[in-house]
Amino acid sequence: MTAVSAARHAASAPEGAAVPAPSCRLCGAPLTRTFVDLGMSPPCETYPTAEQVDGPEVFYPLHVRVCEQCLLVQLPAYVPAEDIFDDYAYFSSYSASWVEHARRYVDGAVERLGLTPERSFVVEVASNDGYLLRHVVDRGIRCLGIEPSGNVAAAAVERGVPTVVEFLGEETGRRVRAEHGPADLVVANNVFAHVPDIVDFSRGLRQLVADDGRVSIEIPHLLRLVEGNEYDTIYHEHYSYLSLLTTQRVLAAAGLTVVDVDELPSHGGSLRTWSVPTPDVGSEAGSGGGPAGDVPEPSAAVARVLAAEAAAGLHTVEGHAGFAEQVAAVRDDVLRFLLTARREGKRVVAYGAPGKGNTLLNHCGVRPDLIEFAVDRNPYKHGRFTPGMHLPIHAPEALDAARPDYVVVMPWNLRQEISAQLAHVADWGGRLVTFLPRLEVFEPGT
Repeated sequence: MTAVSAARHAASAPEGAAVPAPSCRLCGAPLTRTFVDLGMSPPCETYPTAEQVDGPEVFYPLHVRVCEQCLLVQLPAYVPAEDIFDDYAYFSSYSASWVEHARRYVDGAVERLGLTPERSFVVEVASNDGYLLRHVVDRGIRCLGIEPSGNVAAAAVERGVPTVVEFLGEETGRRVRAEHGPADLVVANNVFAHVPDIVDFSRGLRQLVADDGRVSIEIPHLLRLVEGNEYDTIYHEHYSYLSLLTTQRVLAAAGLTVVDVDELPSHGGSLRTWSVPTPDVGSEAGSGGGPAGDVPEPSAAVARVLAAEAAAGLHTVEGHAGFAEQVAAVRDDVLRFLLTARREGKRVVAYGAPGKGNTLLNHCGVRPDLIEFAVDRNPYKHGRFTPGMHLPIHAPEALDAARPDYVVVMPWNLRQEISAQLAHVADWGGRLVTFLPRLEVFEPGT
């Protein structure tokens, strides 16, 4: 039973009747242990228009559990993926640093795997607006994007990136492989956590990749989320919160073996795993991967990251306790700062209206009486409002017109890039603020 069906069952059940717990999306065990409960929030990328802002708005739980059997930390699928990604508001190319991150990745992957225009094929799943594959196109290497959101896929096609509008699963992977051939490299950056049926998605990756190819996945690292109080990465489109251990377990269920891992600073601390097809698993995708000797031994980096997770307690159920108290402390600091600023007559606005920021705004109850408005570079959001708390969203020029005392950098993971963009805020004596990983007030340009 899904979380949504469980909630409907609860509404119709006799008073006092027990409601079944949601089940783990990896092993099927009942999910009875809480990791953190952030209360109720609307989907973070649903930005209401001026015509919609006074209408009804649907809120869903943000109640994250940890499976006591396989340790997968997960948010039940309160909101269907189709509802989230049908008309998506996130376009990767609006972040210059993220486009540069993608370029460096492509350069490294081409060298690592010996990809060439003559014989190579690259597939990216959740390819967004072509932010990464545009660098593959520039190299003359054949590629294909698979993107569920039609509006952002259209932007990729305009950039010359071939893209199909699909949700990936085992059947989709099989059809794409039959039409386009097996891929030497399958890329899945910051999407692995976004799929409710993570095993079927992983089987789709296995279908796409050649038996001698590689699957590269980037995920926010659960270890860094806990260490850095990064709870704004919890929202309805993030169904799973992954350690390397649980990533290995999910991929193994689909016939993929992790052989290497890179630790990255992006999104507050991420992992990039490199996987190969497991011999004799998923043989319908190809020959089955060949003899056991074809799979390399996992690198020393894999052992190092697993050891760090174990030392932090993430390889036991009990080691996941305590995060809720850390989150409560962050909320207290945020509200104390904003209430003090209001009492002192200070003006506060936000720079950026990312989906992750909406988790924090709703959890802390931050409305326009505490932060007047937000500005964002994405024209899609201009004239709209943040979900739930309804902060107006304007073009960046509104920031200079308002000349606020404090500018809250909502995408704190891009602090260095944004601080440089906002260096001129110092001209009127303004200061910048981040709320996570901890509340910090600092000078623009630093």
